[in-house]
Amino acid sequence: MTCHFLIVDDDMTFAPVLARALQKRGFATSVAHNLEGALTAAAENSPTHAIVDLKIAEESGLQLIPQLVQLLPAIDIVMLTGYASIATAVEAVKLGAIHYLCKPAGLDEILEAFDLKAGNAAIELPENPLSVDRLEWEHIQKVLQDNHGNISATARVLGMHRRTLQRKLAKRPVRN
Repeated sequence: MTCHFLIVDDDMTFAPVLARALQKRGFATSVAHNLEGALTAAAENSPTHAIVDLKIAEESGLQLIPQLVQLLPAIDIVMLTGYASIATAVEAVKLGAIHYLCKPAGLDEILEAFDLKAGNAAIELPENPLSVDRLEWEHIQKVLQDNHGNISATARVLGMHRRTLQRKLAKRPVRN
């Protein structure tokens, strides 16, 4: 059985480059830049693997995972994101993704993620705990996920002004 990869990413540069790299390795590919296009491509091409970006324009790639799994129960999904958080990683796996990678990720790392269907209990624990800024970022992401991406509701729960929350969300995640 030939592997067919569905790439779902709104980055008009990254998605075609990743598709070409996979094609050079002998894989068939389909590219979609939004959720609707992804579902259409999945229905037409029956991909065996999907690489889904967490943030697709104004939509969440998390919404796509259960839809792909329902349409193609045997599909393997890896979530790829530049907005990594523990909350979204946990949700992605709960919804059916087999792995979660932070951008930038190379092709070898992405392909290796599809081979790692079981967890690794021997993974090394970090020596340094997360910084206070990173813990704040993680907490905000968790509360945002609990409120289904609703920024106003999240700001109310966190007890902060909506604009302050929007400024915090517009920044890149704090490094560990």
